[in-house]
Amino acid sequence: MTRFSLLACVAAAPLLLATPASADDAATPVSELIVTGEIAFRNRAPDVNPVLSYDLEYFQRFEPVSVGEMLKRVPGVTFTSDVLEFDGVSMRGLPPGYTQILINGRRAPGGEGDRSFFVDRIPAELVERIEIIRSPRADQPSDGMAGSLNVVLKEGATLTGGFVKAGALINDDGKIRPSAAIAYAGASASGDTTYWAGLNYQGRRNPKQKVSLRYDGDFGDFDNVEYQSDTRDGVDISGNGEITHRFDGGKIRASGLIVNTKRDEDETSLTYNELPRGDFDEFEIQAERIKQKTYALDLDGEFDAGPGTLGLDLNWSRYKEDTKTSVDVGEEADFSDRELDDYVDLDIKDTEWGAGAFYKFTAGAADLKFGVDLLKKTRDGSEIGFDIDDGVVGDPDPAPGAVYKVEEQRIDPYVRLTFEPNDMWTFDAGLRYETAKRDVTSDLGKVSKDSDELNPSLHATYRPTDVDQFRASVARTVRRPDFDLLAPYLAEEEPTDDDDLRGNPGLDNETAWGLDVGYERRLGARGVVGINFFYRDIKDLIELVASSEVSSSGLGRVYEPRNVGSGKTWGVELDFSTPLDVVGLPNTGLFFNYTWLDSEVKDPFTGKNRPFTNQPSYVYNIGFVHTVPTWNASFGASLYDRDMGFETGLDEDVTVDYDPDLEAFVEKRFGDRYVVRLAAMNLLDKEKRETYRTYDGDSVDEILANRAAGDINDSERESERSGVLYQVTFRAAF
Repeated sequence: MTRFSLLACVAAAPLLLATPASADDAATPVSELIVTGEIAFRNRAPDVNPVLSYDLEYFQRFEPVSVGEMLKRVPGVTFTSDVLEFDGVSMRGLPPGYTQILINGRRAPGGEGDRSFFVDRIPAELVERIEIIRSPRADQPSDGMAGSLNVVLKEGATLTGGFVKAGALINDDGKIRPSAAIAYAGASASGDTTYWAGLNYQGRRNPKQKVSLRYDGDFGDFDNVEYQSDTRDGVDISGNGEITHRFDGGKIRASGLIVNTKRDEDETSLTYNELPRGDFDEFEIQAERIKQKTYALDLDGEFDAGPGTLGLDLNWSRYKEDTKTSVDVGEEADFSDRELDDYVDLDIKDTEWGAGAFYKFTAGAADLKFGVDLLKKTRDGSEIGFDIDDGVVGDPDPAPGAVYKVEEQRIDPYVRLTFEPNDMWTFDAGLRYETAKRDVTSDLGKVSKDSDELNPSLHATYRPTDVDQFRASVARTVRRPDFDLLAPYLAEEEPTDDDDLRGNPGLDNETAWGLDVGYERRLGARGVVGINFFYRDIKDLIELVASSEVSSSGLGRVYEPRNVGSGKTWGVELDFSTPLDVVGLPNTGLFFNYTWLDSEVKDPFTGKNRPFTNQPSYVYNIGFVHTVPTWNASFGASLYDRDMGFETGLDEDVTVDYDPDLEAFVEKRFGDRYVVRLAAMNLLDKEKRETYRTYDGDSVDEILANRAAGDINDSERESERSGVLYQVTFRAAF
């Protein structure tokens, strides 16, 4: 038996001991959340570390389909996705891999190479609230270098009653995709057992139109134009359930989540040598068939034990993906010479087993908590290309290292001390010691790597009055290497035509010291305004470095990722939400958040300082909700915008810019059981614009010489639109 298995069994044993007891206070009727004229504002979280909390009611009137669409309205969150896509979330402008996604406080395996989770796969209907953890405590995972997003799902302990939903998403071109949901929360006759179950069906479609204009040099002579139709069409089926039993001296809870996604992505690209559509050149048709499944099960409990409380947790989760991609090409405008050119099969299976145990007790003004979190993660990954024989898929042709397994075992003990000497001050200090053993196995062999980090955290809260609150936090956080960089796959002609790129299973974790300092003031009974300054000093950044090994072409070198860099990022986050009582508008709620961002990273190729990839200098959201009690109706609007981002590669400079995104809703309530809502997204038909400038050369040295001389080989402007998206929804509470 491994050390992980032994500790997991010990942690599980006391879950079998229980005796009946009374339930907590009465739960909130679902009807009060589904059909309400009240305006919901950002919560003032009681946590000693900086946490922002937003209940579902804060977002629901704008009818977000997924968690991704919810996050548009919280401070410091951006997306670099296509128009009407909100998948890879970036906190504080850092790439998605720097943000940790948690579901009910547990890690969520998402299948992405950078360990991120595509939040557009979690339906909004299942969510109770979203928590933004700006700086972690010792009893929370240290992986969120930019911060952590904790998605808390609904549960029976806080709700009673049920609801049904029926709706439809309507694209600008008139195509309709249906949605439906049903959920119920209840309790046993004695009240000591509560439960929740929810099921959601969501059809989605996003038809995008792209135009790419290409030029020689720095937008000199016109070369060609590409018109691309890119449609994503799919269905998410999801559900979650939870049951809690309370007894004398404790409780035990079991919960589960499943998300099943099927999506077709079809792109048709037509290239012409003359504007607007003269002298046809070529076409390319790409079809992706994507199947993704996420499962999660959790069993946890808390028990009175001596002078304190014993907590135990067991959890299991799995992510499976099967994506098949085919590319057909030809040179005839009527597609008569269409021929299969490429076929790739991507398979990923992530499995995580976790366990945890803690003990906490109070001694005077101090609370002491110590415990351990265990994690065993296995990723089986493969990306296999197939031979194409006369336009027909032939035998698989995997590259060396393209089929691999990554196994990680973690044991993370921690201790946390909270001290509250009076009503004005709270201090929280802790240490988390995160140890990991990693094995990367492929046909190229096996590479093992051990790591350990001691991650301290210190938080202080000062409350001089009932409405004012100051916070300060210092914490050390970790970012673990991308799976794509750990896999020992040798990619030819990367990063240039003559070079090769090979993964490095021996990569160390990136680490950062972070500082957060903030002030928050309560405005009246429901409003709140807050401002926060943050700073992150990041070490052991992973960058591409040339080795002494000659590449397969014999003309270049083999590059590999190594821990050679450093960087820092900082910014100011402002958020404000309040009813306008002071100007005589108690039925109007105003929401505003603005984040200013900056960073500095030394580029590994040019040696010059630049921002983190695609980090904007600002992101903001402003909106309002107005309720008309005499009409039993409400309406509102929200505007989201972000600054331009920049990407720099060895041979390419890219700028990414978005127009603002305006959304609005209007709703009518019928009694206290029914509500009909019409919502619209992308009302300004925003455009995403990308500008590319490329430097030519057969070697790294030649490309860098052309960069230094400003010798641009070719350039491109790409624009993308998707049109307005409407949603009509009917909900009934019971």
